[in-house]
Amino acid sequence: MRYTDLVFDLYGTLVDIHTEENALVWEKTALYFGFYGAHYTAKGLQSAFRRIMTEREAQAGQSYECFPEIPFEQVMAQLFREKGVYSDTLGTNAAQLFRITSIEYIRVYPGVKKALAALRRHGFRLWLLSNAQRVFTEYELRHLNLGRQFDGVYISSDYGCRKPDRRFFRTLIDEQRLDPAHCLMIGNDRQTDIAGAKAAGLSTLYMHTSLTPRKQPAADPALALGQSPGPHWEYEGHDWAALAELLLSLS
Repeated sequence: MRYTDLVFDLYGTLVDIHTEENALVWEKTALYFGFYGAHYTAKGLQSAFRRIMTEREAQAGQSYECFPEIPFEQVMAQLFREKGVYSDTLGTNAAQLFRITSIEYIRVYPGVKKALAALRRHGFRLWLLSNAQRVFTEYELRHLNLGRQFDGVYISSDYGCRKPDRRFFRTLIDEQRLDPAHCLMIGNDRQTDIAGAKAAGLSTLYMHTSLTPRKQPAADPALALGQSPGPHWEYEGHDWAALAELLLSLS
């Protein structure tokens, strides 16, 4: 099978990131709220955030095909409103402050940019399909100088659903008029990236990286690129220089 379109997950596949949403993060965020007259304790803010998120997810519905994605900044704005402060801008700013405070590091895996450039030169179209929040990820892509590498960027908070929901995959396929038979999804999570892509009719490449959920097994050598006929492959680690060479053979 020859592929024309490569669909990438972001965090754990192209980008290495570590966040800690600890007590200090909630304390700093609560302090920001207080600056604008919306007074919460750190624990009170965290509890109220979880309550609103749970309520919104319940309203969105949960079913086999429904994996709702709630925009983070909207929840923050509602937290301001509950204290009588009405400003969507403050909700956005609070969301970004929360994210920045929680990040211990964020960096592109070595070789990613060269690999993406080589794949584009070879004729592949590159798409990003990420379970993420626009209010965070848009700016992180800019910071990492990564967003322009793609023909299109799809972030789950824009669509109200997330991987493995087939609706998220179908949004990319339908809007870009892609043929799923010629698309390869590359991601580091079997349950979201791989299961969702298979359900949507895409071929898949599972990468077992440092950010793969701990309970998920390592890559199966018998399913390595170049050894297995596909349509599912597995790769251990994030050596993008080597992986790009293997992907070039799939065009």
